[in-house]
Amino acid sequence: MKKHIYVVLASIFVGLGTVGIFVPLLPTTPFLLLATYLYMKSSKKRLKWLLRHKHLGPYIRSYLSREGIPLRLKIRTISLLWATMLFAIFFATDKTFVRIMLVVIATAVTIHLLMKKTRKRSL
Repeated sequence: MKKHIYVVLASIFVGLGTVGIFVPLLPTTPFLLLATYLYMKSSKKRLKWLLRHKHLGPYIRSYLSREGIPLRLKIRTISLLWATMLFAIFFATDKTFVRIMLVVIATAVTIHLLMKKTRKRSL
């Protein structure tokens, strides 16, 4: 029974992580790391699927490895982050405080990613 609950929770976290790729304030990697942990405890088949996934796998492998994040993934992540944040700033809100918070969040996430070690070869 516990394994089934873990699979369901992991699948929900994969869904939230996927949505987080496109929604600026919803984190991607933490949800995918939670899903990875829960799949490790419940389903080796789903764990392999997640780690080998074309789009989601690089997020997980980059954070789990000590080699760093590939430069292409950093560029793609930061570009998508700023594209969605700028869209939200200009089209989703007219509140100055919210706009400032979005810029602060995007800047903090960008700094965090830039401080991560950069892997020379890609995945």
